[in-house]
Amino acid sequence: MIDEAVQPLLDGFVTSVRAVAEVRAVWLHGSLALGDYQLGRSDLDVIVVVSEPPPPSVAEVHRELIRSNPLAVKLHCSYMTDLADLSVRHPTFAHQRYFDRPVTPVTRRELAIGNRSLFGPVPGELLPPVSDEELFAFVRRDLRDFWYPVTRKRTPWYRDIWVDLSLLTLARAHVTLATGDLITKRAALDVLPRLGAPVGVVEDIRRRRYEPESRVGPWWRHTRAGLTRRFLRTAIPTVLS
Repeated sequence: MIDEAVQPLLDGFVTSVRAVAEVRAVWLHGSLALGDYQLGRSDLDVIVVVSEPPPPSVAEVHRELIRSNPLAVKLHCSYMTDLADLSVRHPTFAHQRYFDRPVTPVTRRELAIGNRSLFGPVPGELLPPVSDEELFAFVRRDLRDFWYPVTRKRTPWYRDIWVDLSLLTLARAHVTLATGDLITKRAALDVLPRLGAPVGVVEDIRRRRYEPESRVGPWWRHTRAGLTRRFLRTAIPTVLS
């Protein structure tokens, strides 16, 4: 069930994007599709399947939505023409920018699991399945080539988003590599203590994601940064092994 504050935004997006592009389908993934959406905190993750590359004017569709509805800042959308090739970089509007990026095996598996369509056929009717081998290879590469090198740096770990995404990604990767399943961020928080994650950091993430807003002071931000980096430096190689 989509939050009643979000449904009008999504409906308006579908109408607007169909006015400027040849749209075959509009799909949901991420927390919207998997049932862990948190209003104002979670991203609105969308895939638009188009018959031909979208015109540059799709970026203005997003900007107009942002001007009329603050929630649209979190509406992130990739425009897919080639559904089969994992290496293709698709036009994407996210973080208030227009750029190209792949639709990853994790996203493709989320689409298949949720199988949610706002317009047109559901993902299961059009999207080729992702094999476990493709999924596992991507998850390993993401941990090894992106997250582990970042642990050598200090500055990113003072930001909430880096702490949150790194630990949640690690827990979700652990479960995926062990079982082939994809879990929600809420479920990932329950996995982290079993991996040895610092309890205070896990509760900090849980509080900021699921409870009323709370401020993080300088002392805790500094302490949290060190705890997170040290944990990831040992936990990522363990999960990869």
